[in-house]
Amino acid sequence: MSFDREAIGAWVTKLQSIADRFAEVEKLVSDPEVVQDQEAFASLMTEYRKLKPMAEKSRQLAMSLADWDEANLWANSEDEDMRELGKSELPGLTSDLEQGVEAAKWMLLPRDSADDRDAILEVRAGTGGNEAALFAGDLVRMYLKHAEERGWKYSWVGMSEGTMGGFKEAVIRLEGEGVFGWLKFERGVHRVQRVPTTESQGRVHTSAATVAVLPVAREVDIDLNLNEVRKDTFRASGAGGQHVNKTESAVRLTHLPTGTVVECQDGRSQHQNYERALEVLRSRLYDSVRASVEAERAAERKSQVSTGDRSAKIRTYNFPQGRVTDHRIGLTVHTLTAILGGDLKAVIEALHVADRAERLKNL
Repeated sequence: MSFDREAIGAWVTKLQSIADRFAEVEKLVSDPEVVQDQEAFASLMTEYRKLKPMAEKSRQLAMSLADWDEANLWANSEDEDMRELGKSELPGLTSDLEQGVEAAKWMLLPRDSADDRDAILEVRAGTGGNEAALFAGDLVRMYLKHAEERGWKYSWVGMSEGTMGGFKEAVIRLEGEGVFGWLKFERGVHRVQRVPTTESQGRVHTSAATVAVLPVAREVDIDLNLNEVRKDTFRASGAGGQHVNKTESAVRLTHLPTGTVVECQDGRSQHQNYERALEVLRSRLYDSVRASVEAERAAERKSQVSTGDRSAKIRTYNFPQGRVTDHRIGLTVHTLTAILGGDLKAVIEALHVADRAERLKNL
């Protein structure tokens, strides 16, 4: 592929406008009047930290482009020595420019402000009865093992166990560096194809479970009117409906305007369960707002990798073939056992690469 001087120049110009804005912000954060306004100063410092590496990249690319132009001029010189010197320098300068622009593109990609947050993981059994609940249990164990591998902490918010094991529903809070950003593409319908333990004729059945990954919301994210939230309490129960608590420590919150219901019974007290349930409720409402925005963006860019649609079939786990297929990016790997054992890194990284490549097209 030949070197596109015009395209490279356009990127350098685009970055220069960012460098100009950085120079403005740099002056403003040194202004005593601005420093006194804490809110304005904090906002400017956030922008300063964001723009600084881009401004540095702009400076480097501008210098590299000037060097390339000079070498190109030499390469077309009538003087043989100058011409040879220019031709010898152009390949290295061309490579530096192309790599620099690619790095700049990554820096320019808009970043999801929620990526650094903790996450609420929700796994629900779908079609398939007892087998779906068992598969939901497999997914929960997979994610918890993956969380342990990444050094995350987790705590149970609520669960409803299946009659033969697994979960009808499991809600878990995951805490660690970049949890939501890393796991957000796990959202959707996961299918399993295998012979259930109850199948006497060895036929392969297909079951499903739904996974939702929500960024933990802060109070400032959602204007939640507690007068619109009904609180009910009940006795926390264990497997098989056995009561593990004689007091009504379990909490059920219902957001009346939307009908959203959250239950929490795994805390040690009613107060702890209430706080956990409130956090999940707030996160679900916040996620609903984010999902509508994401749907609009995904429609605009026709992205294959989305975080907005939890009803989309995203992945199939085929036991007879030991195969896992992610349908969004056409990725198939034959490492089913390792993946269910928590080794999700390769699959998740592939999803992030596909997402970044898609977004780069729209820059």
